[in-house]
Amino acid sequence: MRHRIAVVGGGPAGLTFARVLHRHGYPVTILERDSARDSRPPGGTLDLHEGLGQLALAKAGLLAEFQALSRPEGQAMRILDTAGAVLRDWRPSPDERANPEIDRGQLRDLLLGSLDVQWGREVAQVVPGTGDGVLVQFADGRQESFDLVVGADGAWSRVRPVVSSVTPRYTGVTSVETSLDDVDNRHPDLAELIGDGSVAVYGVNRSIVAQRNSGGHVKVYVKFRAPRDWHGDLDLADVEAARSGLLSLFDGWAAPVLDLLGHGSAFVHRPIYVLPESHTWAHVRGVTLLGDAAHLMAPLGAGANLAMLDGAELAESIADDPQDLDEAVRAFEERMSARAGRWAAITMAGLERLVSPDPADALALFDQVQPS
Repeated sequence: MRHRIAVVGGGPAGLTFARVLHRHGYPVTILERDSARDSRPPGGTLDLHEGLGQLALAKAGLLAEFQALSRPEGQAMRILDTAGAVLRDWRPSPDERANPEIDRGQLRDLLLGSLDVQWGREVAQVVPGTGDGVLVQFADGRQESFDLVVGADGAWSRVRPVVSSVTPRYTGVTSVETSLDDVDNRHPDLAELIGDGSVAVYGVNRSIVAQRNSGGHVKVYVKFRAPRDWHGDLDLADVEAARSGLLSLFDGWAAPVLDLLGHGSAFVHRPIYVLPESHTWAHVRGVTLLGDAAHLMAPLGAGANLAMLDGAELAESIADDPQDLDEAVRAFEERMSARAGRWAAITMAGLERLVSPDPADALALFDQVQPS
């Protein structure tokens, strides 16, 4: 049977869903509001876990290609105290494949392959229960009907209101992101500090983490507890003002650590929001959710992995029971909700320990979860 299936959002969840269904011979309409494949930066690097993201890629038939692109050395982690002393310096063994890193752009291109994405299709509203299935209304006034609409459109999903009235809440932790380019040539001291993977420094209710991407690119993430509007009159688009404002929050930290911010090229504010750990919804015929649209959680490495596995499992559920599309979706939702609830609790507890009044909490968490 050839159902009319659309996925809203061309991120890891939506593309994995489409890729696995495509592998099973089912067409999917991918609706992405970005105007083109490279209309905005794809973001930083992701670590894909063996039992989550890598499992999803195996279901998509892309595991070998991922292994060729990924960076196992990127799993390395160095932790410093605020004075710059090294507290931990973990490096993976040559055959360590538990959580290798891959740039988001590389992962996107891998998943896209020959998939046909409808770019510039911003969804305004989704209306279920019409005479011709589920109606998707677009921002440009057009509309189209489908048998199933899958919301993989992130934290502020336009599809979620169809099944749930819940909206994300601010955690009290905010994040600011900046970047360093050509770090090995332009900032060799910082390149050595970061190593092949990441360097992290944890203080009282704040942290700085720098993570190596491919091509000498480094992402720097600052996290701290603050009101959502903490920056007040500070214009984060003013690079010099943003840099000065952030450096003042880390006064007294070691100079090499502060250099990670001092050489930042631009600053992007990303307050951390989550959905309730127990977020579920009454099943709505013809509509479901994946990834952050379904279970937005603290960014501790699980979100993209779960999103991809969501997509792969929903696709397989549909392929395994094509005669009863609604039952296939319902069964998937039950499995996804149970798994997501467990991970939401884990990641929220992790965020509390990584941005803690006691920096020792972050070190203890690292020792708890890091392979020996």
